[in-house]
Amino acid sequence: MRIMETNVITMLITLVATSGVFTLFLCLYAYVKRKEIPGARTFIWYTASMTIYIFAVAFEWTSDTIEEISRWTVAEYLGIAFAPPLGLLLVLQYIGKSVPRKAAALLFVVPAMTFLAVATNDWHHLFYKDMFFRENAPAPLVDVAIGELYLVHGAYTFSCMLASVVLLVRQWFRTHRAFRLQLATLTIGQLLPMIGAFLYLIGVTPYGMDPVPMVLCLTSGMYIWAMVSSRVLTTVPIAKERLFESMREGVIVLDATDRIIDFNPSVAGMIPGLSAAMIGAFLRDEWPKLTGAALPEGRVGDGMQEVMVWTVKGAGASYQVRSSLVRDRTGETIGRLLMLIDVTEQKRLQEKLTQMAYFDGLTKLLNRTRFLQRSRDLLANASSFDEPVSFVLFDIDSFKRINDTYGHDAGDRAIQHVVDVAKRQLAPDALFARYGGEEFALALPSAALGDAVALAERIRAALEAEPLRIGGDTLESLLRDADAALYAAKREGRNRVRAFAPEA
Repeated sequence: MRIMETNVITMLITLVATSGVFTLFLCLYAYVKRKEIPGARTFIWYTASMTIYIFAVAFEWTSDTIEEISRWTVAEYLGIAFAPPLGLLLVLQYIGKSVPRKAAALLFVVPAMTFLAVATNDWHHLFYKDMFFRENAPAPLVDVAIGELYLVHGAYTFSCMLASVVLLVRQWFRTHRAFRLQLATLTIGQLLPMIGAFLYLIGVTPYGMDPVPMVLCLTSGMYIWAMVSSRVLTTVPIAKERLFESMREGVIVLDATDRIIDFNPSVAGMIPGLSAAMIGAFLRDEWPKLTGAALPEGRVGDGMQEVMVWTVKGAGASYQVRSSLVRDRTGETIGRLLMLIDVTEQKRLQEKLTQMAYFDGLTKLLNRTRFLQRSRDLLANASSFDEPVSFVLFDIDSFKRINDTYGHDAGDRAIQHVVDVAKRQLAPDALFARYGGEEFALALPSAALGDAVALAERIRAALEAEPLRIGGDTLESLLRDADAALYAAKREGRNRVRAFAPEA
């Protein structure tokens, strides 16, 4: 009977050693394929810590003195103390939950304290109060009297493993079927060691031996098969929540009655007044408060796409708002999605290009090309309804003299002055264009010839009554005056000084 029990122990040690080999292979495989495995660094550390733990257990079971067993126990906790939080980090990365470095570092405070407590246990006995050989055991197995710090370690380890399993189980219905195999692999890989640890703690395992190293033989083999045969863990599904939260486009989720039920951070920046307090409110009631514009009935129907403008941070912002229905598997509408895309810059660029294509840069009047296009449409419309239409052309007399005498800046000011005076005489429906350099054109719908002549006379009289006053001399005009005096001196015989005389 004793020989049989010894053979069983030998078999278990062999199984543990095999588990260590599998886990070591898994660690090395992950290192080689680290560029293909998301979160590879965490996975490598996780499998490395489990490898240390497994081999240390195997060596402990082959030891025959308390001192030797104690040394291998310290090695065990170099692995088993850190493996649970590493497993939790691995799960968090898999489901797309980012963990700040400081928070990740805090996960290893208890494991570090545990390892130090085990390494220095002979001085304080706070982890193991006592360690002794078990009577009538088929092999040199030890029992321990646990201390306070052992309870802390056990509670923390079990909490990490339980949290990992819960997080993975919660992902099941949120994960696409194509990724459920790897989700199941990860879940079983976390669940089986947790069950083994629980059975060990309540003392129902054969010979009181820790079954976790042997369980890891199964989970490591499962990981290896899954990674090699189906490339499990080399692709990670993007969690829907993570995708929703990280989208640059703003998204508002509505239920079937158009109540607001969710929104992502991006849309909160696009609509600053949007807050969690509005969850459950009707969109039609909140939209005017948020944007300053009403949302007409039917505007948020399926396929709606419209550019809307409202004020954000004191400036006008343009957003393309798209709407689509959300349906369940039976095809019934269960809600809507409103997606907001910031098109402010595109809108500004479009307006700028339109200005450049259709309007004169100096006067902001229609340019010649656009005036001709609009005038053709005006003529066609007038012909259809048998209505009169008149055209007026006028220019600035002696415009070249203005440029030559006062400079091109003054010439530009003269053009703008003529435009400002003429605009005050025009009806809102008149087309006003800069037809050439100093030449202007008017198209007057519903105006007979006499009306056009009368308007032209009013513009001429207004310009005569309101001349442009150019205050002060510019550098350019002064240099031109000096140049005129120079040429006068040369005409009069050279070798003399002449001052500029305006009458000349």
